[in-house]
Amino acid sequence: MFLIEKHLPDGVRKVDWLTEKMCARDFTISALHGDVDQKERDVIMREFWSGSSHVLITNDLLAHGIDVQQVSLVINCDLPTNRENYIYRIGRGGRFGKKGVAINFVTEEDKRILRDIETLYNTTVEEMPMNVADLI
Repeated sequence: MFLIEKHLPDGVRKVDWLTEKMCARDFTISALHGDVDQKERDVIMREFWSGSSHVLITNDLLAHGIDVQQVSLVINCDLPTNRENYIYRIGRGGRFGKKGVAINFVTEEDKRILRDIETLYNTTVEEMPMNVADLI
């Protein structure tokens, strides 16, 4: 089970676009963004928690407050605009004593933000190794 988080301008359309593309490739997808009402959010989260949906695509809507034990991989399609939210995003993977991996798609423009995040959390975000499957 993995979580993909997006926070791009026009995030709602980006979440919908990515969901459509992955569904076209036969992934079982759940998607959340600001245009989803609370009742539907609850249904979507129950699907994800139960494992009936293995991928949850969201924007920064869920930076706080999601506890799903089965998440082993978080993919950040972009970095959060608020660097303090980074830890909440990647903290979705590897919770409750389990292993987790966070992958960040980083552009040249994002490198300064990534360095700021590293400084804030006194850590180094390493380049993805070729054997990423061994990390999960």
